[in-house]
Amino acid sequence: MRKLMLMSALALSVMSVQAQDYKKPLYNTWQAFDTLPVLNAHDAKLQQANKLGLIAKKWPNEWAPHFYVALSKAMMSYDEKEIARHDAVLDEADKELEEAVSILGKQTDETYVLGAMIANSRMAADPMNRWQKYGKIFSDDLDAAKKINPSNPRMYYLKAISTMFTPKAFGGGKANALPYFEKAQGFFAVEKEDDITKPFWGKKPNALFLAECKKPDSEK
Repeated sequence: MRKLMLMSALALSVMSVQAQDYKKPLYNTWQAFDTLPVLNAHDAKLQQANKLGLIAKKWPNEWAPHFYVALSKAMMSYDEKEIARHDAVLDEADKELEEAVSILGKQTDETYVLGAMIANSRMAADPMNRWQKYGKIFSDDLDAAKKINPSNPRMYYLKAISTMFTPKAFGGGKANALPYFEKAQGFFAVEKEDDITKPFWGKKPNALFLAECKKPDSEK
C-alpha cells in the first residue's frame, strides 16, 4: 500500500511538472510577439505565431497555448487586405479558441473577449455587409464577459477601439471612445503580468490610443 501511494504521488508530481513546463516558453514567445511593432512586422509576427502553434501542438491538452495561438491569429488578421485571406486567418483563430474553451470546459471573460475581437475583425473586413451579424456577436460577447468580470480591461479596450473607428454620426469618434480607453487604463494599471494563464495583453496599444484620443481633431 505504501509503495502504491508513493507511486501515485510521484505520478501526480510528474504530471504537475509537465503541466508547468509549457508556461515559460509560452510566456516568452507571447512576449516576443506582443512587443513587435504594430505596423510593418508581419513576417516577424508570423514567426512567433508559428512558435505559439508548435507549443500548442506539444501541449495539446493545455488551454492556454491554444488561446494565445487564437489571439495571435486574431491580431494578425488585421494585416490581411484580401477578404478571403482575412477570413481564413480568422477561421484558424476560431478553431484554436474553440479548442481552448473545450479544454477549459466553459467560457470565461477572456474567451468571450477574444471571441469579440474575432467578430470585430470579421466585421472590419467588410463593414457594410457584416455589421449586423458580427456587430451583434461583438456586443453580446462583451456583455457576457462583463457579467463574469466587470474589471477586465480588455473588454473596455475593444469597446473603445470599436467606438473610435465608428463614424461620429453613429455615436463613434475619439471623444466618445475616450471614456472607454480611460476605464481600461485604470484596470490595466492594477493588472499583474507574471502569469501567462491570466491574460494581460492590450495595455500598450490602449495607452497609445488613449493619447491619440486626447489630441485635438486637427492634430495629426
